Amino acid sequence: MYKYNNFYKKNFIFKIIENDIKNKKYNLICTRFPPEPNGHLHIGHIKSVCLNFSIAKFYKGKFFLRIDDTNPSTENIKYIKSIKKDLIWLGFKWDENIKYTSNYFNLIYKYAVELIKKDLAYVDELNIQDIKNYRGTLLTPGKNSPYRNRSVKENLKLFEKMYLGDFPEGSVCLRAKIDMKSKIIVMRDPVLYRIKFQNHHQTKRKWCIYPTYDFSHCISDAIEGITHSLCTLEFQDNKILYNWILNNINIKKNHPKQYEFSKLNIEYGITSKRNINILIKNKIVSGWDDPRLLTISGLRRKGYTPSSLKNFCYSIGVTKQNNIIEMSFLESCIKSELNELAPRSMAILRPLKIIIDNFPFKKKIKLLIPNHPNKKNMGYRNIYFTKEIYIDILDFSEIEKKNYKRLILGYKVKLRYSFIIKARKIVKDKNNNIIYVHCKYYKDSLGKKINRKKQNVKGIIHWISCYYVKPAKFYLYKNLFIKKDIHINDNILNFLNKKSLLIYNGFIEKNLLENNSNRHFQFEREGYFFFDKKYSNKNKIIFNRILSLRMNDK
Repeated sequence: MYKYNNFYKKNFIFKIIENDIKNKKYNLICTRFPPEPNGHLHIGHIKSVCLNFSIAKFYKGKFFLRIDDTNPSTENIKYIKSIKKDLIWLGFKWDENIKYTSNYFNLIYKYAVELIKKDLAYVDELNIQDIKNYRGTLLTPGKNSPYRNRSVKENLKLFEKMYLGDFPEGSVCLRAKIDMKSKIIVMRDPVLYRIKFQNHHQTKRKWCIYPTYDFSHCISDAIEGITHSLCTLEFQDNKILYNWILNNINIKKNHPKQYEFSKLNIEYGITSKRNINILIKNKIVSGWDDPRLLTISGLRRKGYTPSSLKNFCYSIGVTKQNNIIEMSFLESCIKSELNELAPRSMAILRPLKIIIDNFPFKKKIKLLIPNHPNKKNMGYRNIYFTKEIYIDILDFSEIEKKNYKRLILGYKVKLRYSFIIKARKIVKDKNNNIIYVHCKYYKDSLGKKINRKKQNVKGIIHWISCYYVKPAKFYLYKNLFIKKDIHINDNILNFLNKKSLLIYNGFIEKNLLENNSNRHFQFEREGYFFFDKKYSNKNKIIFNRILSLRMNDK
């Protein structure tokens, strides 16, 4: 059950909508999610979708998915497919067919012509760098372009030439004529149209000029009847331009209203597509679905569930205050689910062979053990105790250590669900590495409670029979960065955690994946893991660790 209640009660945007409905401002509430198809969606997008979708659902309105496809140089059809896949996986359903900003290119073009005719837009021949220089700074006003005072007739002619492809790419653009001395930099004659001779995934080669986000976004909202245009705080200044455009074109009177909320920032993580592309280009991560990333595809591959991600976003709420959410809070949302739903199993990540000297070679003892210690309805399974077993190499020490409650040479330990054993002898190779450990087992210890002090038993460890296993790879993910708060302008390569991924070749119980549709497991004493079906095959079984059971294992 998603945590809607507090979300509705405390959300300031819902209060705005409640007031709008009370004043009969709208007959139908309409929201949208407008991603740009230049990368995969990330966890910040989930917060936005949760907000927009929940508003429409709560007020029995409409929720649209609109692809903001105004820049063919960075967009790709594969990203549109990934956007749809992510939203469907999360369980969000949009009304009507998917909408594209490119559907409105004809109308947007006509509105650009209308602004020119009103002497509110002009064709500028300054290059990109000159436009930037002329714009000024927060401390210094901008100055007018030398092309700003062209006649309406001349601007109409030049804009038509832009449309026909008579200018080289980057040589001219269409700019709004507002105020180069405005204290709001975005109002200093922003660019409305630019030339791009590239194939568009929807319109192909029909257009060679494309509207900017600021120009197309508000018009698309108005065309679709969006009532509340919701965006993050970095677009706060853009609201003035949003309203200026709608107020100066002949479009329906009920203009959408823009409201801003804080962006979702999680410690030790990034969501910037530009920075993710840097990581991919430098082969720091394997791709957009690398489980160390906060992309939806990465979180899905790591083992997060749709409900855990939505509960996280509903729990943190929506405010106007920027803050950094602790990674542990995100992890707690999936942990609470997996603690109830994930069956338990034993897996060995760093195998060390144990030979039971006083156990017959051909003998095996079948043990019936629960799949979950607190849920009998999850059933039981069989494991086997045999002469040779594996334990984790971290669970063995040649010498006694303080607070070390595992197998030590000359001491006893209890095997989970099984016997007490005692380490007697070590066999090493020429490089002084332990090959295996000889142990003795205590036949009468099965199924009996232990008194650690009286029986001199150090602790309880997990194990697995050498004869009833399947090899597997275990990917242990840690924080990708060592810096808690990564800023957009940081050189992210300076803050990489060089141990963000550890790979181990170990073993799982032989029948773990047979007749089992579950892909989430708790490997006892190791953590919660997810079977990576996408990248596994019959010769290679891969498990990604979602969470460690050990404290401070980041």
